[in-house]
Amino acid sequence: MCGITGFADFNQKSSREVVCQMVASMPHRGPDGQSEFFEQQEVFQIGLGHRRLSIIDLSHAADQPMSYEDLVVVFNGEIYNYREIKDELEEKGHRFRTLSDTEVILHSWKEWGKAAIHKWHGMFALVIYDRGRQELIAIRDRAGVKPFYYSFRDGLFLFGSELKTLMAHPAYRKEISPDAAASFLQYGAVPAPYSIFKSTFKLQAGHLLHINLLKRELVTEQYWNVYDYYNKPKLRISLPDAIRETERILEKAFQYRMVADVPVGVFLSGGFDSTCVTALLQKNSTEKIRTFTIGTTDNKLDEAPFAKQIAAHLGTDHTEYYCTAKEAMDIIPELPFYYDEPFADSSAIPTILVSQLARQKVTVALSADAGDEIFAGYNRYDYISRYGNRLQKIPAPARKLAAGLMSMISSESIPILKNKANFHSRYDKLKNLLNDPSPAELLKNLSIVFPDREIGRLFAPVPGGEGSESLSALYYSRELKPEYYDALSFMMAVDYQTYLADDILQKVDRATMSISLEGREPFLDQDIIEWAAQLPTDYKYHKGIKKYILREIVYPYVPKELMDRPKMGFGIPVADWLAGPLKPLVEEYLGDAALARHGLFQRAEVQRLKSDFLAGRKEKHLKIWHLLMFQLWHEKWM
Repeated sequence: MCGITGFADFNQKSSREVVCQMVASMPHRGPDGQSEFFEQQEVFQIGLGHRRLSIIDLSHAADQPMSYEDLVVVFNGEIYNYREIKDELEEKGHRFRTLSDTEVILHSWKEWGKAAIHKWHGMFALVIYDRGRQELIAIRDRAGVKPFYYSFRDGLFLFGSELKTLMAHPAYRKEISPDAAASFLQYGAVPAPYSIFKSTFKLQAGHLLHINLLKRELVTEQYWNVYDYYNKPKLRISLPDAIRETERILEKAFQYRMVADVPVGVFLSGGFDSTCVTALLQKNSTEKIRTFTIGTTDNKLDEAPFAKQIAAHLGTDHTEYYCTAKEAMDIIPELPFYYDEPFADSSAIPTILVSQLARQKVTVALSADAGDEIFAGYNRYDYISRYGNRLQKIPAPARKLAAGLMSMISSESIPILKNKANFHSRYDKLKNLLNDPSPAELLKNLSIVFPDREIGRLFAPVPGGEGSESLSALYYSRELKPEYYDALSFMMAVDYQTYLADDILQKVDRATMSISLEGREPFLDQDIIEWAAQLPTDYKYHKGIKKYILREIVYPYVPKELMDRPKMGFGIPVADWLAGPLKPLVEEYLGDAALARHGLFQRAEVQRLKSDFLAGRKEKHLKIWHLLMFQLWHEKWM
């Protein structure tokens, strides 16, 4: 796990010193070393920079940028099966001078070219400079675990693991895209391939980017697509056989993520995903797996006691820490530095806290994300399975009338329910669902905070235009072929490409790297999704039971009575914080003076939202949180 950055400057106005300042902007991503490569060619300059967090082959021989013949690479991530690939290459006559996976990347690229990507099991964002072919190749892993930003403008190509590395180049221009800002307010993150700045993009998951340095041509290409596996006939396999084979595939993928020359641990929340990872790893280990849990003093939101019981049952070396509300809130001012693009997922706060806890004992931590997207774990899958058809059968005039009545009634005025966790945001989303309950619209409306009509009211008119619109996401994808279509598969495929990559993986990457901890995602081995996409849908969502097959894998290792309980997670009481201890921040950053600094938003509309929230309309708390996160980001970077 590291940080990479660099440039191809056709204007020839850069230097080695510029590479140094770009890579120096992200010290948290690599405390074990910083190195640069700079080359002056006749018509361009190449700069490559690397921050190193040593995980595999801790010697300086494995430092980057690394060269082999006419290739130079900077690489962020891990290739978990590098030993098998190395054996294959040695049989072909290759000789290695290090024990690193980075050198295996160089040799495999030299041997197979683009075909090498299909051999790599891992997480990666990397750039290869090929002197012989006069080209740059950038590659991002299949799921998008590792980040990759780039810009190609006015004869200057820039790239980096974080947006701040691009901003460190003196020629980079920071111009906010109103459309990207609108998308951030809707989704809580700017969806790939876009970024918050104009002419700056994220390389999409499963894609590579190729630059012909002589012709100055940039082309992107998709080398892997999750729909290729959803667009296959469902496997004809019995449930017992499916359980056995799924467990075998999971076990192999999880074991790969234990490959390291430094201590490794697991984030254990007490849910099925992290329990599955821990149970299968502990089953095959003679040593105790290190597990880490963050608890909260709010009993309604705290799963730490359950995680502790599961850890005791499995026999792990367990560490837990109960944080106070103040400790959690103290992280908020730091968020804009690490999340250097607007980001509003409040679970970044507990993720940073558990990363800080784990880093005291390990350098690598496994995070059990993607179980929901692969095995149907989200509540929204429940909604479409249970209520989608019912909502669609309600006459449109009746649905719209009900939505109108809900708009007139505050969620705070509804007895009993108003005290339930997340009721206020769910109340707001139900209003949107009543307007259009189709699967695509249902998924989008369950995923957004500001609906399109509110975005239209919120943004100030753009000179020469009609205001800002949300950037198109993948919610209306038609890639799932009709013969393989079912609503659940559609939603899981879309979530895999959008919410997982844009929100969850970005959250975990920045949170873990904020403390120089490598985060690994064992559920994101390609073998898992390629297999699970072809399983019968009712093996994943079975008679109203989410993640059915994963539950059946876990039960032999952990008693049902420890697992079968309502999922809570470490929730952040955002509404209470915003109306209480964070109220001064809300007043300051959503005040007229702060909003006038960029002029993006209609100040009267923001003031209306703020007044409604502070007057008791708690269902608006996520809108206020998203606006506040944008304002804090703007103050830090603009």
